[in-house]
Amino acid sequence: MKGIFAVNKPVGITSHDVIYSLRKKTGIKRIGHAGTLDPLASGVLVVAIGREFTKQLDSIVKSEKEYIAQVELGQTSTTDDMEGEKTLLPASPKLQRGEQAHFKQNPTLKEVRTALNQFIGKIMQTPPAYSAIKVKGQVAYKAARQGRSLPLVPREVEVKEIEILEYKYPIVKLKITCGKGVYIRSIARDLGEKLKTGGYLKSLVRTRVGEYTIEEAVLLND
Repeated sequence: MKGIFAVNKPVGITSHDVIYSLRKKTGIKRIGHAGTLDPLASGVLVVAIGREFTKQLDSIVKSEKEYIAQVELGQTSTTDDMEGEKTLLPASPKLQRGEQAHFKQNPTLKEVRTALNQFIGKIMQTPPAYSAIKVKGQVAYKAARQGRSLPLVPREVEVKEIEILEYKYPIVKLKITCGKGVYIRSIARDLGEKLKTGGYLKSLVRTRVGEYTIEEAVLLND
């Protein structure tokens, strides 16, 4: 059993867990994957079995990716996803006597779309504090778990399309098409900042990596 194919990774396990499982099933040690999925994310994980196929993973990592994401507005998360500690934002700021509130707890669909349009194209994006990015040899998420924050530098990434599939406050359901290195958690966080509501990634499914689609992906137990 050698080749390149897509596995439909379930929620709750790491991308490395998938590789470990495949090594046990096949007896082959030379197995790799293209593009890590967080434990709380599911969907297409492209895997290669055999030395001649793992060599091709570098080009697959650069392929266009497609996601279905649910963003929850109204609160923030320390990890920018469901795993972190949540903080509810107040319905309105404290006002001095005579001041009027200009804070809107429930953004309109138009306001959400306008905010999202700012994330389309080649943009500068700051990775989440809990990410595998290294700063001077230190891994960001390991430092964050120790209560230390590393200076994460914004990177240029490309978001090709964002489509609003559904919006009923506080949930925004999105279809996102993007290039390599885009953090969907960062889009959720930054959308919340633009709307002044806070926001985090509630759920994420990767539906496509290049030509590999979720419809054709095999279940890990198969």
